[in-house]
Amino acid sequence: MSTSPDFDMVLFGGTGDLVMRKLLPALYHAYQAGLLARNGRILALGRQVLTRDGYLAQASPLVRPHLEGDTETAWLDFCGRLDYQQLDANRPEDYPALAAKLGHDPARVVVCYLATAPALFSMICQQLAEVGLNHGQVRVVLEKPLGHDLASSNAINDAVARHFGEEQLYRIDHYLGKESVQNLMALRFGNVLFEPLWRREWVQSVQITIAEELGVEGRGEFYDRTGALRDMMQNHLLQLLCMVTMEPPASLDADAIRGEKLKVLKALRPFSPEDVAAKTVRGQYGAGAVAGQLVAGYQSEEGIAPHSHTETFVALKAEIDNWRWAGVPFFLRTGKRMQQRVAEIVITFHDVPHKLFPLAPTCRSGNRLVIELQPEESVRLWFQAKEPGDGMNLQPVFLNLDFHETFRVRRVDAYERLLLDVIRGRLALFMRREELVEAWRWVEPILDAWQQGKALPRPYPAGTWGPPAASALPARDGVTWHEEC
Repeated sequence: MSTSPDFDMVLFGGTGDLVMRKLLPALYHAYQAGLLARNGRILALGRQVLTRDGYLAQASPLVRPHLEGDTETAWLDFCGRLDYQQLDANRPEDYPALAAKLGHDPARVVVCYLATAPALFSMICQQLAEVGLNHGQVRVVLEKPLGHDLASSNAINDAVARHFGEEQLYRIDHYLGKESVQNLMALRFGNVLFEPLWRREWVQSVQITIAEELGVEGRGEFYDRTGALRDMMQNHLLQLLCMVTMEPPASLDADAIRGEKLKVLKALRPFSPEDVAAKTVRGQYGAGAVAGQLVAGYQSEEGIAPHSHTETFVALKAEIDNWRWAGVPFFLRTGKRMQQRVAEIVITFHDVPHKLFPLAPTCRSGNRLVIELQPEESVRLWFQAKEPGDGMNLQPVFLNLDFHETFRVRRVDAYERLLLDVIRGRLALFMRREELVEAWRWVEPILDAWQQGKALPRPYPAGTWGPPAASALPARDGVTWHEEC
């Protein structure tokens, strides 16, 4: 990567968890790698009345545990470009001082990262415009969730669009910045091997899983209003689904890539109330053990309403009505307090039409392409090979592309890549407004049916793979989840 242009990175919510755990570490690593312009500046904003030194003292113990190659000299060097300014996002009188601090250099990029509650987005964008901070070199990063439903999402986007053009808005989904997701595009569109197989004639099913061992981790009040469908399915999993299933774009131009993703979202088969009952499973974790440690159930977590019906687990069957994917089931699931932290995409191909060889008792038929996003990043192609010895028994084996072993270079974190893309004006890995609209349109019937129905989330013990019904969901199509294979 080349060095970025000169920039000012303005972090709204500068004392918050996202800034401390993700954004400042990402900027630190980019700086250490020589990818940030020498004149790049970082300005954290917050309501607390702090001096610059006071902010750095507060940030140091929160940021540095997340740094690689951290030394006192390197940290102090990075802090040389880090500043703090008190600003209450709801106080218009605080914004002129921000504009004065930044000045107006037409050659300098200004990135305003809104790491705040979405309810503040409209006010912040309006006040930025009032003080002239909406000129062509200003870019605004919008964190999820953008709204609670389609109407609230449209209201936020309408308010922001009154002051900023679509080309200035970067709706971030950090999963799109992961190295393995980038490699998914390279795998599909850089190799002739997979394209003939990447269709309904050869693909039996597709699974996408994002499982977390963590609970709500101090976000109880937010999470209880949101739930797993809004927090993960509507954005992260649908974006991964688009990357797996979109048609080859005409180029790597942002509009070409995002246009193909939009076609997928428009082709998703809508859910009827009957479909919601038959093709979705929602759950809520109870007390259990994760990684050998006893943990409380969801309703005992801080900030959770008594007898809450918020789901912490969702599994569903999606279908895409187009020529490439008609008839292929897509099984998506996400959950908290699961048995293992993993994010993966599993492409299962059809079995051979006639079995010549006996299978070993432990051998499952079918070729699979397993793309692991976390905790490690790898691509594994599973196939059958002869077991050594007498006879012709087959055993599953795999070809493994382990990125850490194959490419012995520094790993670029998802947030680091995406922040650099914003500074450089690259929109390909960010969502267009139409994508967000279509995603909400597809999710809303599920939310409505759950709200109107009487069925409560199914309980599952922490440290498991979710409610038993989640295993039954793909089983009706002759499919098992990858960990059960």
